[in-house]
Amino acid sequence: MTDPGWPAVLSHGAVTLRPLDRTDAKAWTEARRRSATWLHQWDATVPPGSSARPTTFASLVRRLRRQAKRGVTYPFAIEVDGVFAGQVTVNNIVRGSAQFASIGYWIDQSFAGRGVMPLAVALVIDHCFTTARLHRVEICIRPENSNSLRVVEKLGIDEIGYAPRFLHIDGAWRDHRIFAITVEECHQGMLARLGLSPE
Repeated sequence: MTDPGWPAVLSHGAVTLRPLDRTDAKAWTEARRRSATWLHQWDATVPPGSSARPTTFASLVRRLRRQAKRGVTYPFAIEVDGVFAGQVTVNNIVRGSAQFASIGYWIDQSFAGRGVMPLAVALVIDHCFTTARLHRVEICIRPENSNSLRVVEKLGIDEIGYAPRFLHIDGAWRDHRIFAITVEECHQGMLARLGLSPE
């Protein structure tokens, strides 16, 4: 059965989200290098004794494509005026009685503070609730990550809990604040929460 949510291209103004592709290798690598110090403390790491994560961009894209084909991940590249700016990934998609997913994101530091990430996350959540027909979306954020917390604040997504030692980040198990929204809470769509209309 074809997943109605993938592949997809989403856009509003100068911001476009599209499937992450092998051709993004150079731009992705340069963005991560430029922003390495800024992003490092928020990056997921592999706990001792776990299988290794992909070590090249090509292997990362292959893994994400396999997951997308199985309908469990939607890996979006973010572009601003055609320039690669970051990534939003819909993870852990669960169908059946749950119809649930979680969202993770990162942005090139040179694009930060311009409203790109709140817009990108809003587009993705609207897509999840409409085309992909999910019911609930969750975003888990380290308490110290003020930039990511600002995204959910701008979007008016409520905090629903706290998860001690939730994810292995930057070399250790880290606590996370949990934010979530359901389709019933979002009648007008997430873009409307930013004062925007669909294009």
